[in-house]
Amino acid sequence: MFQATGAASPPPAHEVKNSSGGSTVQRSKSFSLKAQVKEMCTACQKTVYPMERLVADKFVFHNSCFCCKHCHTKLSLGSYAALHGEFYCKPHFQQLFKSKGNYDEGFGRKQHKELWVHKEVENGTKSA
Repeated sequence: MFQATGAASPPPAHEVKNSSGGSTVQRSKSFSLKAQVKEMCTACQKTVYPMERLVADKFVFHNSCFCCKHCHTKLSLGSYAALHGEFYCKPHFQQLFKSKGNYDEGFGRKQHKELWVHKEVENGTKSA
């Protein structure tokens, strides 16, 4: 039916002829056999594989390890709040803030004003 004009060119290097002589198989150009860097889960310190990888605030987790620090409920990317590298469900984040009225005391840290007082006492410039 169709006639080829000119000589047939050899297949490109990334195409390989099947041993049966029929069709060609094309290999992916992006596939690499280089050793990839293994990512570690922030929570359990075990290897995270791409299918179970979850990234929140530049921290890598397994899907099952991404939990609220307070109640250990599994979190999703739409249902978490983070403070100082710790992750909470939104209800507990609000509850802990409301319990003391600030982020520091509610989450078990010293208030910033206490740190300021200590610096003023050390410098001898405490004001009334």
